[in-house]
Amino acid sequence: MAGKLWRIPIHTRALTNTRRKQRNVNGEVLGSSKSLDRPSQTRQKVATLLQCSRVSRFTDSEWGGWRRDTVELEGRLGQNYRHDMAGLLMKSYSEIGSFAHLYHNHGHPCQTHIDTIVHSPLVDSSKYGISGLEFDNKGYYLASVSKSGCLTIHDFETLYCLSNNASSSSSPQCSTEIENKHIMHLSLNKQLDVVRWNITNQDEVGCASTKGGGILIFDIGYISSEPVEILRAKYTVTDHGSGRLGAFSDILFSSNDSSKVLAADTNGWISIWDRRTGIFPCLNLTTISHDFLNSIQIDSEDQTVFGAGVNGMIYIWDLRGGRTSVGFCSNREISNPPFTALKLASEFDKIGSLKAQSEIAPSEIHSILLDPSCPHQLAFHLDDGWSGVLDLYNLSVTHLHCPPPPWLSGASSPVYHRRKASWLLSYSIYVVGSATENGIYLLDFFPDATSPSHVDFDENRNDQRGCRQNSFLPLSEGITLCATHPLNGTIIAGTKDASLLVLSQKSMASADDC
Repeated sequence: MAGKLWRIPIHTRALTNTRRKQRNVNGEVLGSSKSLDRPSQTRQKVATLLQCSRVSRFTDSEWGGWRRDTVELEGRLGQNYRHDMAGLLMKSYSEIGSFAHLYHNHGHPCQTHIDTIVHSPLVDSSKYGISGLEFDNKGYYLASVSKSGCLTIHDFETLYCLSNNASSSSSPQCSTEIENKHIMHLSLNKQLDVVRWNITNQDEVGCASTKGGGILIFDIGYISSEPVEILRAKYTVTDHGSGRLGAFSDILFSSNDSSKVLAADTNGWISIWDRRTGIFPCLNLTTISHDFLNSIQIDSEDQTVFGAGVNGMIYIWDLRGGRTSVGFCSNREISNPPFTALKLASEFDKIGSLKAQSEIAPSEIHSILLDPSCPHQLAFHLDDGWSGVLDLYNLSVTHLHCPPPPWLSGASSPVYHRRKASWLLSYSIYVVGSATENGIYLLDFFPDATSPSHVDFDENRNDQRGCRQNSFLPLSEGITLCATHPLNGTIIAGTKDASLLVLSQKSMASADDC
């Protein structure tokens, strides 16, 4: 803060201006001799303020007071102030509710309900749990899918109110949800791996499976167990002789066109549909190496597509035009290569402090996600539990969080679960489940070197405040994925045991309110 000039408080300027008006035409000050000293006293106070503002080091309480005064004077929350307050927000979260998937279909337990209760510890637990979770645009509804094949549309207000009631009682854990409050609950008797809302038509949700079957699109306005449309992939033979049978790991709906759908399949392809032209894709993107793609993203202008695969590569396709663009390619072309591709392990090697500490090996990328408050930040989460940020301006890794491996604490290697993360919408806080413990990390990925996760972070700098640090929140179950409410920041976490955990600030009620 050295050298920064603080704005003169409004009341001080008002006093100075008032005294300037109390002069006659000859420049003499009107009033008593006592009032003649007040302008000079005011100038001395202003000089003292400016001198104090140049002091480079404050105590924590003095610093907080000065920052609050600045916010009040400017009438807005600056970016750095929000960053300082984000540390308090991260520490305020706690588990306020837990909802087990104990639901029924036609009076009988659904398949997820059965699998949760009767599955043996000897059976691969990666075949169970919540595999997809997403809020609609306004946060009214929450869509979830399970590995056992259940598609559920929850009413968020019901979940939140039941959680707050439980958190204020002696037993903070909820065990059941009011089933008649569900907007939809279907048991499709097939593995489901992803669910998405149609961004431009919030009556539609799409889900898909890595086991095949195409993209199933349901209209929540219809009471029907059958999808209104099924999008399929063209069967084509690759160079390795394998065919594409519509097994999809991730899907996206365009934010600008309700008929445009993208999906990543298990053979390294991204298919793009225009639903107005039929159920087969009109354009195909490929990784060339036929890398299994776990996750895809598209920018807000529908111009650039990002894909992440099991071999630790991030691929980028340009849909606008240019040397390797796919914008003007014929639909008859079998494949369209990426604009560029980079290997994260190679980018890690460029971080000197990291390379000096450990041997870096390629790791599977579980998910990628664009930062809604800083669109040039592409976050990634790896199989070994590492998380970080790729800066799309210069295609370099700027942030990295490396939790200790399980063997360091004597724990056994965790069962494979593909983990998906989420962002808080306004603070560049990345939320992701731990690979080895029951809990989630809230990671400060603020887009400059003041972030504790930044590769150039310096703990010894004077302006690095103690409140800026990552946070770990212990929970009652292991987490597979998270979704953040678009308005109030409540986090819903899906678990390995197919439960939903509600994470928010505990409501405080006095005895008079009860």
